[in-house]
Amino acid sequence: MVNIKYIFIVTFCLIFGLPVFAGNGTNDSFSQAKKYLRKIYADHRETIYCGAKFNADNSVILPTSFKTPKHEKRSERIEWEHIVPAENFGKTFSEWREGHPDCIDNKGKSFKGRNCAEKTNYEYRLMQADMHNLFPAIGSVNAMRSNFNFTELPANTPNTFGSCAMKIEGKKVEPPITARGVIARTYFYMEQEYSRFKISKQMKQLLSIWDKQHPVTEWECKRAKRIKKIQGNPNKIVEERCKTILNN
Repeated sequence: MVNIKYIFIVTFCLIFGLPVFAGNGTNDSFSQAKKYLRKIYADHRETIYCGAKFNADNSVILPTSFKTPKHEKRSERIEWEHIVPAENFGKTFSEWREGHPDCIDNKGKSFKGRNCAEKTNYEYRLMQADMHNLFPAIGSVNAMRSNFNFTELPANTPNTFGSCAMKIEGKKVEPPITARGVIARTYFYMEQEYSRFKISKQMKQLLSIWDKQHPVTEWECKRAKRIKKIQGNPNKIVEERCKTILNN
């Protein structure tokens, strides 16, 4: 059920030709977002963290010497990873924290969390389905990354997934070098577009370093452009960085 407040906001914006929301204001379906993304990645089927290839049916071609401590079955397919975890912005919604009168299961028990926010809050669904924040990942890597924050771990920390240079220790994750710039610019996008989401000062310092050390690639620019065409809004952070490529 859509909250009456959001019905009013949407109607007002449509009448006066204003954007409905900052960020994603067009598609509130996570499943639909994944369908769009499969088309966007049709000529670049490669996962964000491990660089694994995947097929049109989402089955993964695992890199040589890849291994996973858990969730082996989920390694067989890609999943669409929220770079900024849904929980990080989801907890700002009362439906996630406290539930909602409409969040009752078929046994009559109330529930809260992600399922309740998704069921009852249109704004949450827009954030959850924002394709600028969704990237393909090996299922087991997505599962083990969970909602942990990114950081840089001690140099002697071993890879968690064998040949894939993704490291998880405690509740901290060090991503491979190839993913760090993309991660930084995705976090900056989410903070810029959604006032509910804030990056801590310490993490912002690290992300700023990653953004500078690892510039945009041609694919990152192409991906952002494709998402803008479908979703309707740009990743302004990436667009700005992509001007450098165009000018060279």
